[in-house]
Amino acid sequence: MNPAKISIGLLNPKSPENVASVLRAAGNYRVNSVFYTGTRYPRAARLNPCTVDISRKVSKDIALKGVDDLLEETPEDTHKNLSIICVEFAENAIALPEYRHPHDALYIFGPEDGTIGQNIIDRADAVVYIPTVGCMNLAATVNVVLYDRLAKSFNDFSSSLEGNRLIRKSRDINNCLKVD
Repeated sequence: MNPAKISIGLLNPKSPENVASVLRAAGNYRVNSVFYTGTRYPRAARLNPCTVDISRKVSKDIALKGVDDLLEETPEDTHKNLSIICVEFAENAIALPEYRHPHDALYIFGPEDGTIGQNIIDRADAVVYIPTVGCMNLAATVNVVLYDRLAKSFNDFSSSLEGNRLIRKSRDINNCLKVD
């Protein structure tokens, strides 16, 4: 089977720290690209250029691109044939534990202080929510959704030998633990 094509769309994010954390999650969970709309993030990034780089090297190859419209301007080769999945507290949405992720997907997340527009919801293949009490931080929400995707497709990573290679490759130099 071909590797999954996974993209993340952020609607008008406001925090450079959140976007950096989303990029780190994208690198950790093998996302191909991250797109964002709006002017708040680039403006905040310009005004606060000394923000600590929390995205780390795992995200250095993840494309981050500003677009005017996530559904119309995402590059055709990236967006073509992707299922559109909105993540939002919306009535009649599917609880994430019950959701089955498609192979190729564009996950769209609303702004930290707003919601996804009805026009995007209406075009989505699915709308899911994380059954929490209260809403979560944008970056935390992205991490939970991507982890859920990974956990539900764990058979792709089930070999303990592959797991050990992944652990050795992924951990930092201060960690040499082994379970006997």
